[in-house]
Amino acid sequence: MTTTADLHTLTGAYALHALSDDERDAFERHLAACEQCAQETAELAATAARLGLAVSVTPRPALREQVLRRITTVRQETPREPVLPRAVRTAVRGRALSRWALAACLAGAVALGGTAVWQHQRAEDAVAQARRAEQAADRIAAVLAAPDARTSTAKLGGGATGTVVVSADRDRAVFVVSGMTDPPRGKVYQLWFDEGGGTMRSAGLMDPGQTDQAVLLQGNVGTASGMGITVEPAGGSEEPTSAPLALMSLPA
Repeated sequence: MTTTADLHTLTGAYALHALSDDERDAFERHLAACEQCAQETAELAATAARLGLAVSVTPRPALREQVLRRITTVRQETPREPVLPRAVRTAVRGRALSRWALAACLAGAVALGGTAVWQHQRAEDAVAQARRAEQAADRIAAVLAAPDARTSTAKLGGGATGTVVVSADRDRAVFVVSGMTDPPRGKVYQLWFDEGGGTMRSAGLMDPGQTDQAVLLQGNVGTASGMGITVEPAGGSEEPTSAPLALMSLPA
């Protein structure tokens, strides 16, 4: 495919990423010098993107193949000259319908395929998130139900109540809180293991959107003798940047 006329007909295939490497290279060289093809390609790509955002149902698996097969039977119109006789303009306007039909087919094929991939990815993300939540719940339950589990409860600021549960055998701890007020905007509650001597080791972040929650403290209990809660910037800090809201001794 070497003639300019042939290259003019590749805008749709280019927007669909359906060209061979040689055809794509030739068309991109042509695209740099042809304003009409550049505009048409941009319009086709934009239409595909808009339709992709609008589609919300999963298509039949064979639909994409059918659309692509039908595209091969539709001849794309070559870009028109700027000035044409009226009779010719009328005829060209009629043929333009096939060009927009092709654009819709191309956009539909891209949108349907893209939407299927997007929905599949969302489903996989939801499954992965559910699996992580289930695993976290299992780890929390294992500590709470451990035969050697020991608890310590204290009143926190704002009427909240906190309980820390420790399993020496598992070397893990869970913090259970109820009635916790929301942290200030842009802040988060961070949990710490108190190693003594003023040394605090990060034990993870609380969910700022929940007033009642159970949090598995990150890391092993080790030699920690207590735990604390501070208000930190979103994302947490490497070491406390504010006075503790509460300090609790770990149960022996």
